[in-house]
Amino acid sequence: MHPANKPKRITSWHVIGAQLSHFRKAARITQPGLAERVGLHEDTIGSIEQGRRPLKIDLAETFDELLDTKGALAVAVAKVPEREKLPAFVQDLVEHEEEALTLLSYQNQVVPGLLQTKAYATEVFSCLYPPVHEETADEWVSARLARQQVLQRTPPPMLNFILEEVILHRPLGGPDVLRQQIQHLRRQAELPFIGLQIMPTRRAHAGLAGPLILLETPEHEHLTYIEAQRVSFLVDDPDEVSVYQQKYGMLRSQALTPEESMGLLDELLGES
Repeated sequence: MHPANKPKRITSWHVIGAQLSHFRKAARITQPGLAERVGLHEDTIGSIEQGRRPLKIDLAETFDELLDTKGALAVAVAKVPEREKLPAFVQDLVEHEEEALTLLSYQNQVVPGLLQTKAYATEVFSCLYPPVHEETADEWVSARLARQQVLQRTPPPMLNFILEEVILHRPLGGPDVLRQQIQHLRRQAELPFIGLQIMPTRRAHAGLAGPLILLETPEHEHLTYIEAQRVSFLVDDPDEVSVYQQKYGMLRSQALTPEESMGLLDELLGES
C-alpha cells in the first residue's frame, strides 16, 4: 500500500483522548481551565484529546481526581497495548511481527530491534533528533524489549537478519555497550530458528538503497516493510513484494554465511 493511500490509524490514544474530552465537557471545564489546574499549556490538553500525545499514567490519575471519573482514564492508559507505546511509524510492523511465520530483515545502521539489548536500545533512542522526552524514550525502550517476546513463541517464527558490518563498529553507548550487544548477537546466532549474516563493509551489494523487512503472515500473505527517517509503509502488492524478495535473496548470497558471520563476531570479541 502506498503511504499516500494509507488510512489514518485509530489508536488507544485517540479513544482515551476522546474520553478525556467527554469527561472534561461533562464537568463543564474548558481546555484552558483544565490546563491551568494541572499546570500545562492548553495546547498540550488539545493534543492529548486529539490522540496526538499519549496520556501519561500520573497525569491520567490527576485528571480522574479532578473530573471525578472513578479511575477510568488511569485504567484505560494501563490497558494500552505495548505496541501502541512505540513510535507511530513502527506500529504497522509490530502488528504483523507478532504473528509472522517468517521475518527477513536487512539493516544498515543499527542492530535490528528484535536483537537489541536494553542498553543498546536506550542509546538508539537517545540519538533521535529532535530529542524525545526521557519518559517517552523509556516507554519506547520497554515496548521494544516487549517485542522480543516473539522469540519465545511456540513454534517460533523463522528469522533471518543481515547486518552491515559497520554496525558492529559503531560504538553506541561506548565500547562496553557495544561489546555486550555483540555478545548478545553471538548468543542469538546459536538459536536454531535464527539466521544471522554480516554484510562486509567493503562489498558492493543489492541493498544499497536502504533497509527492508519481509514478512509472511499466518495466512501466507507476503508483505514488505520499508522505513526511513520517520516515514514507513507496508507494501502488499504481490509484484512489488516479489521484487523485494528477489533483492533479499541476492543479499543473502552476497553476505557472509551464518558460520562465517559467527566467526567474525568471535573475532570482534577476541574469542577466535
